[in-house]
Amino acid sequence: MASDPDIEKLLKQETWRAERRKLRDILLDCALEERVKWGKLCYAHEGRNVAIIYGMKNSCAVGFFKGSLLRDEDGVLVQPGKHSQAMRRLHFRSLEEIEHGEGTIRRFVDRAIQVEKDGLKVEFTEKDDLDYPDELQNALDDDLELAEAFEELTPGRQRGWMLHFSDAKQSETRARRVERARSKIIAGKGPTER
Repeated sequence: MASDPDIEKLLKQETWRAERRKLRDILLDCALEERVKWGKLCYAHEGRNVAIIYGMKNSCAVGFFKGSLLRDEDGVLVQPGKHSQAMRRLHFRSLEEIEHGEGTIRRFVDRAIQVEKDGLKVEFTEKDDLDYPDELQNALDDDLELAEAFEELTPGRQRGWMLHFSDAKQSETRARRVERARSKIIAGKGPTER
């Protein structure tokens, strides 16, 4: 049984409890180090993140941080979103699916560990190809404090905000999003941070 209270708390969650525990058992049996990161069970090899367990509405998943680099001859790895360049996930809807797919999980864990041993890196091609939506550019032009804070954000946080603003179809929605985001940007936070 885990001794870390954060791990214990996650293991006691009602949704996907049995599935989460089974995925955890498999990942720990693959000699990965366990910790809690981003509010989820996270697994590393020699200090480098390899996998993470997700509990979602309709499925649970094991995600691979550099999944885009993993050989996937059966096409079972899922890209979480249209802007995800590195993460890939295996989704499960039941304990039986996890038990049936255990060999596949272990195969991808082995491949993910090898990616880390080989020192492979994901090429983040979209990071430099971001177009500022007009609503953000106008706000940055009109608000020096906001412009300076946005410039100080990490490239990942800048990209996250750009995608958040750009995903809105209407100009009014983009403008509202920029306005609502101001305090978080000034605080140095990304769109998913509280």
